[in-house]
Amino acid sequence: MNKVRPTIGNNIGGNMVELVKGKKHIELGRKDGVDFRKEYYGMDFQKNDGGRAAAGYKGDTGDCVCRAITIASGLDYQFVYDKLTELTKDWRLKSNSRHARNAKPRNDSARTGVFKDVYHKFVLGLGFKWVPTMKIGQGCKVHLRAGELPKGKLIVSVSRHLTSVIDGVINDTYDPSRDATRCVYGYYIKEDQ
Repeated sequence: MNKVRPTIGNNIGGNMVELVKGKKHIELGRKDGVDFRKEYYGMDFQKNDGGRAAAGYKGDTGDCVCRAITIASGLDYQFVYDKLTELTKDWRLKSNSRHARNAKPRNDSARTGVFKDVYHKFVLGLGFKWVPTMKIGQGCKVHLRAGELPKGKLIVSVSRHLTSVIDGVINDTYDPSRDATRCVYGYYIKEDQ
């Protein structure tokens, strides 16, 4: 089951629509008795399902891990979906962690979300490297906004979600940036870039 089937074409196998340019955001406030004004730009957004519709799936679901890996790696959606489902089942049966012991067989599917314990090793095996942008108690240093992430193909971890950023453009089924204020916990970047 180690076959890698890359997709064909520039859209990485997903249904894509036109690019939505990032908006300018202005933050006004007062800190230590001094007024301030910050201007920043949101990232551009490209709606992309990662090939979910082409694989025959309909509707919306919690498959952000599968979608982000598919878009950033260029692998086939069904291959990644099946592999994550298989790894989740294996993890549930063999891991001694609290999450694995409490997991139910009906939650083995990549459609309902994947634990980090499962997808982390899989993504590293695809040639990505984990770069943390936040430490415990440190506060948010990097946001999902223009100019704060490096160029290249990234799988970005934000609160309760994974998304794909390719050369500064968010590729996902919706814009998860929360008006460029969403904190980035870390990202996977392809090592050969």
